[in-house]
Amino acid sequence: MFSNYLIGLREGLEASLVVCILVAYLVKTGHKDRLLPLWLGVGIACAVSLGFGAALTFGTQELTFKAQEAIGGTLSIVSVALVTWMVFWMKRTARHLKAELHGKLDTALAMGTGALVATAFLAVGREGIETSLFVWGSVRAAGNGTAPLVGALLGIASAVVLGWMFYRGALRINLARFFTWTGGMLVVVAAGVLAYGVHDLQEADFVGGLTDKAFDISAAVPPDSWYGTLLKGTFNFQPDPTVLQVVVWVLYLVPALALFLAPVGFGRSVGAKEQKRSHEQADAVRGHDGGTGGAGGDGERMHDGAGRAGLGPVRDQG
Repeated sequence: MFSNYLIGLREGLEASLVVCILVAYLVKTGHKDRLLPLWLGVGIACAVSLGFGAALTFGTQELTFKAQEAIGGTLSIVSVALVTWMVFWMKRTARHLKAELHGKLDTALAMGTGALVATAFLAVGREGIETSLFVWGSVRAAGNGTAPLVGALLGIASAVVLGWMFYRGALRINLARFFTWTGGMLVVVAAGVLAYGVHDLQEADFVGGLTDKAFDISAAVPPDSWYGTLLKGTFNFQPDPTVLQVVVWVLYLVPALALFLAPVGFGRSVGAKEQKRSHEQADAVRGHDGGTGGAGGDGERMHDGAGRAGLGPVRDQG
């Protein structure tokens, strides 16, 4: 239940923050009359996400066991790929998310109501579909019952409340640290979902090695015990995994977690190179014009400040 609560909280909070940024920008720029199309896009995104989750849940019930396992295993692997991409994408772009959304919203306002609805739909719908797919895969891995689904719904509800508190200014936390911790925990959860997806493909006879057990500690950790249930619900732990499951789990978890928690990740390393190149160009300009190149840095800081204050789009208006 905890792993699904974490998924709902993390994904839901990202969507809530996106909505907060969009709403705050419309209000501060005097476009309160355009809030209805914005909320319409958010509502459509939520409906599509719920429909996608329902299709995954009920659309496979009439299939054969092997077909269910094949689809379940494939979609579990796809969900892990999407969530991994999302975690690293958020780490790279979190600092520029507000500016990016402001720019898209300016374009949508200029194009009309339909574009505004589409912008809100795309901004929230991506998070919603990713959440539906990953929750579905995690619920399958955790086993039957309503507890995993309840955990996900509680996480989403908590995210909505936190988003509202952020918008009202009643809550302030270090979002960078929050997303780092929850992102790391999501990588651990994703490793369990990936291993379970591989097990599904083995049961569907798509992949061999179903009888090659890496170890079996079912006697020490019975699956129906309270601690066995806790481990399975939290980390998708299996007391008798196959060799392939363990290999896949290690090959995913170790490098993914190391890269995510590294002080310098993909985004930062690329950003550092770009920043160094910009500084070198600025130095060259100052060498030719006696220092006027520094104005670019001041203008950039002014734009960044405007973006943080929600006062306007972080882009040149020339």
